Amino acid sequence: MRILCIGNFEGVHRGHAQLIARSREIAGPGGRVVAVAFEPLPAEVLRPETSPVRLSTPDRKRAWLHEAGADEVLLLETDPDLLSLDPEAFVDRLQERLRVAGGGIDLVVEGPDFRFGRDRRGDLDTLAEIGRRQGFGVEIVPELEVPLPSGLLVPARSSVVRRLIADGRVRDAAAVLGRPPMLEGSVVPGDRQGRTLGWPTANLDHGRLLLPADGVYGGWADLPDGTRALAAISVGCKPTFEVTPPRCEVHLVGRDMPLDDYGWSIGVWFHRWIRGQIAFPGVEPLLEQMGRDVRRIEELLASDAA
Repeated sequence: MRILCIGNFEGVHRGHAQLIARSREIAGPGGRVVAVAFEPLPAEVLRPETSPVRLSTPDRKRAWLHEAGADEVLLLETDPDLLSLDPEAFVDRLQERLRVAGGGIDLVVEGPDFRFGRDRRGDLDTLAEIGRRQGFGVEIVPELEVPLPSGLLVPARSSVVRRLIADGRVRDAAAVLGRPPMLEGSVVPGDRQGRTLGWPTANLDHGRLLLPADGVYGGWADLPDGTRALAAISVGCKPTFEVTPPRCEVHLVGRDMPLDDYGWSIGVWFHRWIRGQIAFPGVEPLLEQMGRDVRRIEELLASDAA
């Protein structure tokens, strides 16, 4: 049995994981679960000027889908030709791709708001009708609601995750994602102010990934050697100094950093919001606050791990 889940899977949040888990349950030990994702996102092709900022890189999306239980991850190359297909032609294209890989579709598992085909014309009724003609079934999984730490229930949607991260509510975003929000990319040269102050930082080129709201955060950094370091993370425009475009700077707590070595990769997990960005009256007050920030990060993340 080959079961498909189709979607953007941005962030691979708990709602996505629920679809994969239900598919895994139906497939049993001998079945195959295939997650079909669009890359790039359709909005990046159709409306690049207004497309949402990304929650994951394609490679990270693939890894998270496998971790959720997918046996295969098929990244469809999203281009105008694919997006012009009517719903049945889109399903035909999928069937062709899957037959090349050794099988067609037996069942599609989707959430209640699933849409597909040109201009999102196809819905679940459309899919079920196509399935009756082509010999596959459709199962609908109810939308998952997730309790935030406050107790408020929110739907597990990528749009909700984006809003929470953009507001700096990283613990709330983690509740919906099932893991802390993360950024990843390569280390690029900065203005080198951190090292002159005794707080060297790695400046992260985060590409199209969504930056959290301006502020100081506590988290962890995954390093190229496979180790993980406690991290004090600053997001913003450095208001105490010359204002810059928003950036993400990472100080590795208690770890030496290669000061003039660039291009190495780092993954940064945002566990706690510490404070907002403010302009300090001078360097000394800033340094004193940075010391307090690191002590607070050590306390909070130690309590989280306990």
